[in-house]
Amino acid sequence: MKLLGRLWPVLLAGTVLFSCKQGETFKVEGNIGSAEGDTLYLEHRGLAGVRALDSTVLKNEGSFAFRQPAPENPEFYQLRIGDRIAVFAVDSTETLRVSADAPDLYYSFTVENSPANDQIKEVDALTRLAAREITNLEDRHKAGSIDDMTFIAQLDTALQKYKTAVSRLVLGNPSGAAAYYAIFQKINDYLIFDPYNRQDYAMFGAVATSWNRYYPGTERTKHLYEFTMNALRTRRQQEQQAKLFENIPVKEGTGLPDIVLSEVDGRKVALSSLNGKVVLLDFVVYGADFSPKHNMELNSLYARYHSRGFEIYQISFDSDEHFWKTSAANLPWLTVRDPQSVNTTLLATYNVRQIPTAFLINREGDIIARIEDYGQLSGELDKVL
Repeated sequence: MKLLGRLWPVLLAGTVLFSCKQGETFKVEGNIGSAEGDTLYLEHRGLAGVRALDSTVLKNEGSFAFRQPAPENPEFYQLRIGDRIAVFAVDSTETLRVSADAPDLYYSFTVENSPANDQIKEVDALTRLAAREITNLEDRHKAGSIDDMTFIAQLDTALQKYKTAVSRLVLGNPSGAAAYYAIFQKINDYLIFDPYNRQDYAMFGAVATSWNRYYPGTERTKHLYEFTMNALRTRRQQEQQAKLFENIPVKEGTGLPDIVLSEVDGRKVALSSLNGKVVLLDFVVYGADFSPKHNMELNSLYARYHSRGFEIYQISFDSDEHFWKTSAANLPWLTVRDPQSVNTTLLATYNVRQIPTAFLINREGDIIARIEDYGQLSGELDKVL
């Protein structure tokens, strides 16, 4: 999960004809400095691509003016000179006055008296800051200057800080262009707000509901609403499983996602192969300070309950494979490692926000308890064995 990349969402790219208010227009005008003789293009950023609308060759003063049919909902456009672009939003029949310097079109671009475009620039700045922080964390983690647990904690902090700031903007005006723009921000092709995440979904729901109210029937509104409803349907299909991951106690019938990872000797072992036993699915990092004491306590429980059908399927997320192999070599239970380390999607799949975390699984393969306080594990085992 290398978190680098372009910050403009996929959903602002594409070729599509959008509805316009009959006979009404918007105007964008201004000055682009240091651009004499350059061709300035006005383009629409639709749901499936970029469509050219107009162009002009700039004279020495850099002035220009474009007029286009007004959209029925806030829409996204760009001014382009060569491969340099500046993106902005238009809300109906307004006149936008812009200025920029051609060599640094993106960063120097400003729209006068436009709160919506000021907010879009604010979202951009927050996204760039989060991307830099995450890239720095990844570089430090790769170089070994921070350990796996520190990486997980600081990555979560960076993302939550971003979401807190942007959520205030979204909920302040969910029907605006900046709210739509914000929820689809990405870092290296990963949506920062995840529509399948319970907390993040609220942002999509707020914008989709508001746009459906104020701009019903438009292409962008229909796409947003369908996107959000599909995410909701998926979440509802997985609702029982999600509750199993978050609540204690839990009901049977989890539809538990299987895991197949390699042991120290390279042999692949599936979690599902342990059906018929009571299993502790344990998420750990052997290089963490807690690990020696943690495994000593598990060893006592394993010795006590193993003969009664208890097994441990312990997953290491250590980035150092050799360290894991050395640490796991003499453990009596099943020890596997996720080669993606703390960047794996497995942690999100099982909604693991802290390590160590474990799940107790009964003989039928259903989760019966989430274990974050390992002091309760003995009591849970006495109930089920």
